[in-house]
Amino acid sequence: MFTVAQIKEAHRKVKSGADFPKYIQEIKRLGVKAFETWVKDSHTEYFGEAGFSTKSESMYGTLTIAEKSNKESFENRLRIHQQGQTDYFTFCNDCAETGIEKWFADLDKMTCTYFDLAGNTILVEKIPT
Repeated sequence: MFTVAQIKEAHRKVKSGADFPKYIQEIKRLGVKAFETWVKDSHTEYFGEAGFSTKSESMYGTLTIAEKSNKESFENRLRIHQQGQTDYFTFCNDCAETGIEKWFADLDKMTCTYFDLAGNTILVEKIPT
């Protein structure tokens, strides 16, 4: 099975959202089937075969998530990030400001779903391959 250290090594290569598809392919090869990232501190739980899971530590201090989500603003900031114009921490701040609590990436379906504090789905996007 994979380790958080292996995932961190793959993540070190990510400079912006433009690098996300390559990162996904690399961790998928490690055996990651899905992962859930919490915006408040960027801790992530990774899921593999046969119920295997492991969790990363927080990457930064706690961010406050806006109680009301703003889908339009989030989609705009996500596009900017995916074009390589912002780094990961900036994107996480953007998520917090627009009411995104977490995202869940399903590497079998190749989708990433973003949720608000109430657990509502704000956006489901296809992960480019």
